[in-house]
Amino acid sequence: MIVLDTHVLIWMDADDAAIGPQARARIEQAWRAGEVAVSAISFWECAMLADKGRIVLPLAVEGWRAGLLGAGLVEIALDGRIVLAAAGFADLNRDPADRFIAATAGVRNATLVTADEKLLAWNTGLPRLDARR
Repeated sequence: MIVLDTHVLIWMDADDAAIGPQARARIEQAWRAGEVAVSAISFWECAMLADKGRIVLPLAVEGWRAGLLGAGLVEIALDGRIVLAAAGFADLNRDPADRFIAATAGVRNATLVTADEKLLAWNTGLPRLDARR
């Protein structure tokens, strides 16, 4: 399974060229297997970004989410294991959404697909794939 960081979810939906060929191939392969997931917190982030005018979604966030889930995206809800794992990531950064997303991937033994430099440079055993490659 792979877990997409929020910006990668947005890029994927928009078929953005920011996703590199290696990452795109991995996402497409995982998609065919039903193994592409996001943390539920990513939809919260998208709603906040859309409300602030920082992103434009093709639909209201509720409809956008429903369409993605209907197409096969897996949403992983925050649970006790994930939030407690995130609490232990003080060395990552101060962004709680990043911590929840990283913890979601870690708890699910998944690879995190991100272009976030802090997440990519983070000294941890979490498997990561640079979305730009």
